[in-house]
Amino acid sequence: MTTDIIVQNQELTPVDISRMPSVVVEAGGAAQYAWEEFFDGQIENENTKAAYLNAVKRFLSYCQDIPLVQIRPKHVSDYLKSLTDTKAKGRERRKVSASTKKLHLAAIRHFFDYQVMRHAVIINPATSVRGEKLKITEGKTIPLSTDHVNKLFNSIDRDTPVDYRDYAIIATLSFTLARVGAVAKLRVQDFYDGGDQWYLHMDEKGGNSREIPVRHDLWRYITEYMQQGEISMEGKDAPLFRNSPKGRAKSLTDNPMTTINIWYMLKRRLLAAGLPTKMTPHSFRAGMATHLLEQGVPLEEVQHLLGHADPRTTKIYDHRKRVVTRNIVERISIGPQYTNVER
Repeated sequence: MTTDIIVQNQELTPVDISRMPSVVVEAGGAAQYAWEEFFDGQIENENTKAAYLNAVKRFLSYCQDIPLVQIRPKHVSDYLKSLTDTKAKGRERRKVSASTKKLHLAAIRHFFDYQVMRHAVIINPATSVRGEKLKITEGKTIPLSTDHVNKLFNSIDRDTPVDYRDYAIIATLSFTLARVGAVAKLRVQDFYDGGDQWYLHMDEKGGNSREIPVRHDLWRYITEYMQQGEISMEGKDAPLFRNSPKGRAKSLTDNPMTTINIWYMLKRRLLAAGLPTKMTPHSFRAGMATHLLEQGVPLEEVQHLLGHADPRTTKIYDHRKRVVTRNIVERISIGPQYTNVER
């Protein structure tokens, strides 16, 4: 369903209102235009768009039949206090984390910013709402240690093109510390000879792009995978890492490995290697960043490799503090003492 809208006396092309909440549709053309402008024109990252869309729709559903212009700061505050984990199945729903609340508040604020800008509402009801204080000193991502990665490599018998592909993807995550989304988007042309050495061109989030040098063993793993998968360097715009057909097929298709495909592949490989399946592709970034810092690599160099704009973000990936904390607590000599306890 589409509708013609007029914003500031200017007639615009019809917008699709079928995916808009009813409260936005009922608020009129300006509100509809602001919705489309925000979600389709301003947010480039698909993950961010999905998260913001979910947050705004949940909030507007929480407000039920309250017109858009009558939503007040109290409604925003009460909504944040009511947030629970909607994915909790078979157990009591728990309150969400402070970081999730901050994400929802940010989404609501930005959404109403555009509503105000297009004169659909007078004021932004989320502006005066204070979010919970959140101080992160160490990331929640479980890091993959070098022993974990070596065990993961050793568990893969490279017999099929799929095996070679999985090995090459794991090596790319390990040796470039790239985000899984950037690895999934790699094209054949992004693996190239720069004259002095080979590089991987990574398109990161936020529109950033980086050229990461390819070490000799990673070059060999990717090259062997391309040979086994019959992937030619001539198909420059074709995906580098190809998906396999449904089922347990050992061949490859022309379709790219998506972020979700890589997640499931890693879970399957972790399980086969006897490693914790709670680890994710992001665990390579956390684990290898810690590994580099342990070797005395300056924080600034690790920050550049990770593609962080702020060194404080890089410090969150530093899990060396966990080792220090463990050493300290083990020295507290109270309670029953056990010896020869397996860890």
